[in-house]
Amino acid sequence: MQNKLWKLSEPEDEKSVLSLADSLNISTVLANLLVQRGITNFYEAKNYFRPSLDTLYDPFIMNGMHEATQRLIRGLTSNEKICVYGDYDVDGTCSAALMYLFLKELGANVMSYIPNRLTEGYGVSIQSIDFLKEKGIQLLITVDCGITAVEEIDHANTLGIDTIVCDHHQSKEKIPNAYAVLDPIKPGCNYPFKHLSGAGVAFKLARAVGERIGKKELPLKFLDLVALAGAADIVSLTGENRVLVKEGLDLINSNPRPGILALIKSARMEPGNLNAGQIVFTIAPRINAVGRLGDANRAVELFTTDDPQKALELAQVLEDENTERRKIDEMTFSHAMQLVDSEIDMKNDLGIVLHYSDWHPGVIGIVASRLVEKFHMPSVMLTTIDGVAKGSARSIPGFNIYEALQNCDDLLLQFGGHEAAAGLAIGLENVDAFKKRFNAVLKCNMTDENILHEIHVDARLNFNEISSKFLRVLDQFAPFGPGNMRPVFLSENVNLVYTPRIVGANHLVTSFKQNGNEKIFDAIGFNLGSFVNRIDKEKNLVDIVYTIETVQKDGKTYPQLRIKDIHIKENTNGNS
Repeated sequence: MQNKLWKLSEPEDEKSVLSLADSLNISTVLANLLVQRGITNFYEAKNYFRPSLDTLYDPFIMNGMHEATQRLIRGLTSNEKICVYGDYDVDGTCSAALMYLFLKELGANVMSYIPNRLTEGYGVSIQSIDFLKEKGIQLLITVDCGITAVEEIDHANTLGIDTIVCDHHQSKEKIPNAYAVLDPIKPGCNYPFKHLSGAGVAFKLARAVGERIGKKELPLKFLDLVALAGAADIVSLTGENRVLVKEGLDLINSNPRPGILALIKSARMEPGNLNAGQIVFTIAPRINAVGRLGDANRAVELFTTDDPQKALELAQVLEDENTERRKIDEMTFSHAMQLVDSEIDMKNDLGIVLHYSDWHPGVIGIVASRLVEKFHMPSVMLTTIDGVAKGSARSIPGFNIYEALQNCDDLLLQFGGHEAAAGLAIGLENVDAFKKRFNAVLKCNMTDENILHEIHVDARLNFNEISSKFLRVLDQFAPFGPGNMRPVFLSENVNLVYTPRIVGANHLVTSFKQNGNEKIFDAIGFNLGSFVNRIDKEKNLVDIVYTIETVQKDGKTYPQLRIKDIHIKENTNGNS
């Protein structure tokens, strides 16, 4: 079992913390958490706790937006055939549904298109452009893809198809020669917020068009789709994303569209109090599953239908596909673990690269993520498609996997993505060379901080400080995600109330109290079942690092500690 290093954040400037605690009438622990997030005064705290659409940037600041809106409005007024071209993941299908629904409301002659992951691969292809030309498409809007489609968009130009690119991924050295390219991170774009999801960029285009034609509020109807995409695509939940996801979650919880309601119910949940974490771990896998195993257009169909019965039928398709995906996922992960044992030098290698010709391309990204979670090593999973090794790369926090792949560029047929995740294709003859180069790049670029499995702890906390007011304020730190993670606390010299037990696959369940205090908190530690036989309730005190979540029980809401790690100590004072 790998030891994890607990890294406690340095206390922020005491004067700032005390001043903020006083002005907000909150505890110094909570004030310290806010200061860590760059919030130092009442006004900043108000914007943080009450995210508002009024704080969103003018979409026309984004480079290319004037050209994009002019061309799209011309397409609308001329009744041109328009295609919204998405990607097969949650962000791509939500982006496509958003833009399709928005244009439909404006009376557009519009269709949506999602490439088949298994037969067409990622992004815009020559094959799909030719198909859309046959369909009479005159204007193509790519969402959550297109920034690397240089040759493909050149091909569209020769066929007389204009393209507006809406993307949020890294560009190559050359930007596509599209009619307009919207991407906040492309070179030369001065848009202040760089972390929008693909759906966020599509929303910006819809907002800009809405402003130009006097329908500024219309795109707000689709914030639920922006929230699904933003939470599922693991973008930074700061700045504009925090506003968009918060507003969209409110819409999902108060008035979900038929497709989203059917999806929530198929996951055996109810709208009303869904959070970003439930989107990531419960809703998103069901949406992704149809794209991983087959045709992601069914997800777009689910989001765009206004027929509740049809929505239920489509949601059941997603549910069935997700069940099948989980089976394939487990088989692939089990096989990958065997290959790790036989092929990876865990003492010397800093990364994992595995290739097996018959793995299902739809699940290797998930399995790569599971390998990262298990071994805390950047991981690449490759399968063979049409004589080429294709796959997914996933990184550890703080290490840029896209830059690592750039250093292997000469061995790759293609690659694309961002800091945390990427896709790649390699000639079969170069797979072994890539394995060596990838590990050499990691050795040159990974720091000790990257290699150590650190748990960043935000603050020490005594159980007697966890009051109902503390929990109410803590809830307002949501939505949680990258850039605004759920705070991690350290509590020391904690007693077990009863002997821990294992539930599910390997999850520890127990309750804790501290220093004879009456407060008792239920706790669960996912994949921490190995501690059950190592802790003696009578003999051991423990230090725990954890987050605080709320659970529903018998119609009431209770705090629950989500344990991240445990340090076992001797109980020298005899308390139990």
